[in-house]
Amino acid sequence: MSPAPLALLCTRDLVKDYHADGGTVRAVRGVNLVVEAGEFVAMMGPSGSGKSTLLHVIGGLEQPTSGQIWLGGERADRLSPTAWAVRRRRGIGIVFQAANLLATMTVADNVELPVLLAGGTARQARVRREELLEQLGLAAKARTAPGRLSGGEQQKVALARALANKPGLLLADEPTGNLDSGSTAEVLKLLRQAHAEGQAIVLVTHDARVATQADRIVNLFDGMICDDAPMAVSGSRPGGDASPLAPLRWG
Repeated sequence: MSPAPLALLCTRDLVKDYHADGGTVRAVRGVNLVVEAGEFVAMMGPSGSGKSTLLHVIGGLEQPTSGQIWLGGERADRLSPTAWAVRRRRGIGIVFQAANLLATMTVADNVELPVLLAGGTARQARVRREELLEQLGLAAKARTAPGRLSGGEQQKVALARALANKPGLLLADEPTGNLDSGSTAEVLKLLRQAHAEGQAIVLVTHDARVATQADRIVNLFDGMICDDAPMAVSGSRPGGDASPLAPLRWG
C-alpha cells in the first residue's frame, strides 16, 4: 500500500455514481486532486461537469462510490457520518449554493454557533461574529432572522458561518453566485484575508473574475479533471505568500 499523502487534502481515483431509473450516472470519474495547506484552488467547468458533487464528496456530505479521500494525512472516506460531522466541525467550513441558515436563530446565533460547538467561549464567538459581519457589511443585521434577509445577504451570512471557526479547509460552492458586484467584492476581500491567514480554499465558480483570486484553476469536464494549472500572477497578492500558516486542527 502506498504511503499516506502529506497534503492537507488528497483524493485518489475518486468515483461517485448515482442510480436512477434503472441506470447509473457517473458524476465523478476517477478524480485525483491534491490541495496543500494554505492553497486557494478554484474549480471551474460547465454545468453538470461534477464540480458540486466533487465538493460534497470531499467534504463528507456524500459517500464516494470508490476511491480514497485523505485529510491531513489521515484516511477519511471510510468515516461514519458522525465522525465526518466531527471532522467538519473541527477543520472544514462549507458554503452551499443555498445558504441553509437555521431559520429559528438570528444571524448572530447562526455565525456564533460553529465557534461554540468547537468549544469556544461565548465571548470568543461574539468577537468573531462581530468581526465577520462588519467585514461583510451586515453588522446592523445581527439580530435579524435569516428569513428577513435578501438572498445575497443570506449567502454572506452563510460564508461568515463557514469561516467563524477559522477552518483549515473551506469548501465553497458558488459563494458569489447570487451576489451583486458590491457584495461580490466584499466576499472576495474576506476570502483573500482567509487565504492570507493560512486557510486552504476550494471554490466552485462560473465567474472567471472570482477564479483569478486563486493560486490554481482546476477545470472539470464530464466528471474528470481536464486541466489543472497555476494562476499566472503579476505582482504579489495582498497578504500573499509571506503570511504564516494558521495551525490546522483535525483531531
